[in-house]
Amino acid sequence: MAIDENSGQVLVVFRHPAKLVALDMQSGTLRSSVATCGDSDDLFVDRKRQRVYVSCGEGYLDVFEARSAAYERIAHLATTAGARTSLFVPELDMLALAVRATHDQPASIWLYQPAP
Repeated sequence: MAIDENSGQVLVVFRHPAKLVALDMQSGTLRSSVATCGDSDDLFVDRKRQRVYVSCGEGYLDVFEARSAAYERIAHLATTAGARTSLFVPELDMLALAVRATHDQPASIWLYQPAP
């Protein structure tokens, strides 16, 4: 869950079915719902760009942009299966994704910097 103070919404990401839901902060009324990547874990609001980032163990990072009363997916970036834990740091303008070790690769942190 995350709070989008600019729009007055609480954002919730669900795994089954995989979707991003926006609820009105005051009334709890459903404002919008959109499909997202599977096995989601984290979501973050980028207030600077009016975007939402969702990291999923399915092997994707979804990027949504606020469009009037709804969110539209503007990117579906391939990562790696199981990489669902992330952290967006607005002060660094960067999203870090934890990638688990495999039989031939050590664990790592992948860094993403949002495009303007």
